Amino acid sequence: METKWLEDFVSLAETRSFSRSAQLRHVTQPAFSRRIQSLEAWAGIDLVDRSSYPTRLTPAGETLHGQSLEILGALQTARNMMRGHKAAGHDMIEFAVPHSLAFTFFPHWVMDLRKRFGAMKSRLTALNVHDAVMHLTEGSCDLLMAYHHPSQPLQLSSDRYEMLSLGHETLSAFAKADAAGQPLFRLPGPAGRGVPFLSYAEGAYLGRLVEVITKLSAEPLHLDPIYETDMAEGLKAMAIEGHGLAFLPASSVKKELKSRRLVRAAPAGAHELTMDIRIYRERPEMARHTKPGAQALWEFLAAGGAEQMTSKITGARLG
Repeated sequence: METKWLEDFVSLAETRSFSRSAQLRHVTQPAFSRRIQSLEAWAGIDLVDRSSYPTRLTPAGETLHGQSLEILGALQTARNMMRGHKAAGHDMIEFAVPHSLAFTFFPHWVMDLRKRFGAMKSRLTALNVHDAVMHLTEGSCDLLMAYHHPSQPLQLSSDRYEMLSLGHETLSAFAKADAAGQPLFRLPGPAGRGVPFLSYAEGAYLGRLVEVITKLSAEPLHLDPIYETDMAEGLKAMAIEGHGLAFLPASSVKKELKSRRLVRAAPAGAHELTMDIRIYRERPEMARHTKPGAQALWEFLAAGGAEQMTSKITGARLG
């Protein structure tokens, strides 16, 4: 039994809606339903009355709900106690960052940050977007860095969490170049013959943004998915080998574009999307723990440090 099943179940008990809880837990509804079913299989009894709307808990579900709150509370208390023993790491600022940002934006951002803010100790945990958000909500990191687009906002309450903008990033289509320097695959693809498409796994944040791009296109793109992964770096590696076309953050292909190992698969401005790069934290008045170093860093960014760094990094790295 996994603790995230209990967290899912508590969410369902509060919202009384599978779709709403799936959204809040940053998973697809089918995946959320499977996790509730896994919990029921572990318990050996139905916990949810699916014949009613809004969804109701069975008597056994009501009992488990109360127990789940106690179990999760005890686990959080235990975690906080263990954190109290990490005195040596009290000055370590912990970041939760999606893989795509961890490989591209974050290293340059931290390098420039140290020049402007001063020396600091940091620890990066690279995760998918869902798990990175959970790291923040569970109190497992000090700061969360993530992409943001209005069509796919992170479900973080502004009452509990605050945000700063660090810059912008463009998601565009890229492919290997042929001998003449032209893309092996381009958008839109020819009707009747799909373009080999290297796609993000179901539920991946960048994958949902690619869906937005395709829906907004004035003409069918004729994409033929032949490979998928939830990591942009994995798609880039496949694109470099010529397997197909991939939508990638522009900052992740700077070197490849310069060396012509990859080229744009569509004209600049076409079939692309601009997203924000944001940093989040738990509001100090509601935080379970606040490190002086993380507080000082946030104050520096909020006072204008973020804008100064954005200008430099955007011009030099994200262009």
